[in-house]
Amino acid sequence: MANCKTGLQFGIKILRRSLHTSPRTSRYIRQSELLKGNKESPVLKYAFLSIPVTTLGLGLWQISRLKWKESLIEELQIKTNLPTINLPEDLSELNDLEYRRARVKGRFDHSREMYLGPRSFLKGGDSTSTGGLMSPGAGGKSGYYVITPFILSDRNLEILVNRGWVPQDQKSPATRKQGQVTQEIILEGIVRHTEPRPNFVPKYQGGNMWSYRNLSEMSTVMGTSPVYLDACVDSDVPGGPIGGQTRITLRNEHLSYILTWLGISAGSSVLWWKKFVK
Repeated sequence: MANCKTGLQFGIKILRRSLHTSPRTSRYIRQSELLKGNKESPVLKYAFLSIPVTTLGLGLWQISRLKWKESLIEELQIKTNLPTINLPEDLSELNDLEYRRARVKGRFDHSREMYLGPRSFLKGGDSTSTGGLMSPGAGGKSGYYVITPFILSDRNLEILVNRGWVPQDQKSPATRKQGQVTQEIILEGIVRHTEPRPNFVPKYQGGNMWSYRNLSEMSTVMGTSPVYLDACVDSDVPGGPIGGQTRITLRNEHLSYILTWLGISAGSSVLWWKKFVK
């Protein structure tokens, strides 16, 4: 209701400013009105009518966007809760399996460990902080995702696994030796694809640091197949990175946009009616 009230007040303010014309324009309008029998100018009338009509259209458009976003969130939650599958023999099948849980068996090659970040810590698929890409998480600490090549046991294939999040002071493997497991393990992870490079985020500059998930470049540099799994939290290793770092909640502020635009439309409609009709 606060958003709706704010939108209404904003709409009234806009229309009042629009109605405040310069002396020259006011004189021209008065002369035109006298010539037309003191009637309101049709041009002015319909020009101001465009304000409530346009904002009404924007409000209705945001309603469709709200339905789309809610459907997308529901789809992500359904996919991540479907039964776990084995990693397909035909890797092209992964194109249609993003956010599905996949099972692999093999071992990590910690000598080629790399890092993605800075990143916030995710708990239950959502950030523990209110910020974004560069925001601190987990008690106000900035951290990184630990990306490690994983050598499969059942075939001649290496993939990339996001083992999870570590705070900045545990980025070095020397600070978490207990979690650097060398034995063969069974791991479950969420299939992920390349993400678009965010605005103002630099391209890969070399080394073992990445700012965003680019499977093509990462796999080329590391000499693996372009397959990437986010390790599930139940695949955590004591002393190792914290898994479950797949974001399954999306920012959804379309309801506030709806109330704002419809509030502006309602407020400007009332002023238009009083000015040109009543």
